[in-house]
Order: sequence, then C-alpha cells, then structure tokens
Amino acid sequence: MFDEKSHSLKMDKSIEAFSKELSSLRTGRANAAMLDLVKVDVYGQQMPINQIGSITTPEPRMINIQVWDQNNVSLVDAAIKKSELGLNPQIDGQLVRLPIPELNEERRTELKKMIKSMGEKCKVSIRNIRRDANDELKKLLKSKEIGEDEEKTFEKSVQNITDKHIQLVDDKVSVKEKEIMTI
Repeated sequence: MFDEKSHSLKMDKSIEAFSKELSSLRTGRANAAMLDLVKVDVYGQQMPINQIGSITTPEPRMINIQVWDQNNVSLVDAAIKKSELGLNPQIDGQLVRLPIPELNEERRTELKKMIKSMGEKCKVSIRNIRRDANDELKKLLKSKEIGEDEEKTFEKSVQNITDKHIQLVDDKVSVKEKEIMTI
C-alpha cells in the first residue's frame, strides 16, 4: 500500500535542513546559530564550536565563545577565519570575541541571492520527493495493487503536500529576506 506520510516526512526534513542553513546565515545581528556549521579540528575529529566552549551573545553585535580548553583557542580562531562568515575573531585569554559588522548594501544583495538559491535547492529536493512518490504510485498501479482512481487520489494528495511545503519554503525565504533588508 502507498504511504504518503513517509513522503511528507521526507519533505519536512528538507525544510528542517533548509531552516538550519538559513539560521546559520549572517544577518546584521549576533546569533549563536551562525556558528552551527563551523567545525573545529580538535582531538583528531571535526567538532562543532558549541562542544568546545560556551557561546553567548552579550550584545546585538557581539558573540562570545568561552573556550573550555586553552589549547583549543587558536584552533577555534583558525576555524572561524577559514569559514565563509567573514568574521574577525579577537582573542582574550580563553575568550574569543566575534564582533558582527554592519551589513552593507552589497553584502545584503549577495545574501538575498544566496537565500533564493538555498530556497530553490530545497524546492528541488521537495519536487524530487514528489517524483519518487509518483513513481511509486505508477509501480503500484502497474502491479495492480491499487486502481486508477486510487492512483489519481494519491497523486492529488501528494501534489497538495508538495504545494504546502513549497509555500512554506517561499514564506521562509521572504521572511529571511525582509530580516536582511531591514537596517
């Protein structure tokens, strides 16, 4: 039998991944999630910064990372510089300060394009899930496990789920764009 819920869940996962990617984008405000995608090479493995120190945002334009092990401070510094965040860490003992610069017009436009392309990628993955679901339906119809009426009903249902998820992506894209364009 056809299980539309599993396809809906896959689409939810795509949106979840997209949301996580969006939250790591640098807007004008300090946000600890910006560092989620930065991995530090410590103890022979890649670790996220929040497993090496505590991250706080004492001011709207500042992120502090209190690194637990003194030996990892320079590694955290290097990882942040290597990331595409465009931030310049300032080291003060075991405290790494990240001042968040204002976004200029050029950077805002660049970010807008990035957000659009991230949204497009997410929509493509949602459409791929829809295609897989429709392929599965065709196989079930061919093997006579479901009738043509059932296939049409399921196809409509899958299309509705797809439309809802695509709309969700569009909403997230426009919210993030507004956030970036707001000075």
